[in-house]
Amino acid sequence: MRKLLLIFFILCFVQPNCFGAFFKKDNPNIDTSQGYVGKLPDLTTEHKPSEPIVSPPIFDKAQDFNSANKIKPTPTDDPVFVNIILKKDKTSEFYNDIQEFIDMLEKIEDSIENEESVQRFASRVYYLNINTEYLQEKYQNKPESNYSAFKQIIKVSNKAKDVSKLRADAEKYKKYLAYTDTGAEYSKNNINMELFNLKNSIERTISILKNVQ
Repeated sequence: MRKLLLIFFILCFVQPNCFGAFFKKDNPNIDTSQGYVGKLPDLTTEHKPSEPIVSPPIFDKAQDFNSANKIKPTPTDDPVFVNIILKKDKTSEFYNDIQEFIDMLEKIEDSIENEESVQRFASRVYYLNINTEYLQEKYQNKPESNYSAFKQIIKVSNKAKDVSKLRADAEKYKKYLAYTDTGAEYSKNNINMELFNLKNSIERTISILKNVQ
């Protein structure tokens, strides 16, 4: 019994000292509650960043053209350069406007040759007339109104309007008019003659418009 008590006493005395020695701090002045407090290695000296590899240029450096002596002047005095390279726009607004009438006149000419109906012919003539009116309003009291192309467009437009009205009236009155002096105006032969004359006038006008400079 005494031996057991003695052993127990010895164990109680030795155990705190062992635990204390095991958990004893190496440096009592360091507070370990703030995380790692050891010494870190200097990475800047031990590890150097790799330098980027610069590839040599494929092409040689361009020559410096800042010098005015190295720049050739534009050959504006050369007619080849001016007329071909620069390609000056020699067309005027009036020229562009009258060129649009060529297609209108050609369609009326096709209508006559193909003997289209009165209604189809009238619609083509009407389109020509309204464009002619616009042309007159745009260039009235301007030098362009004295040009032969301008006058010819107005002339052929009025002629086409007269023939279109004649054909429309013939369709309306031919059943009631005898072939007297009045009725002959609406006869088929007379209408065909008027269409023929209009076609010739259209051809002359197209030729004039195509030769406008």
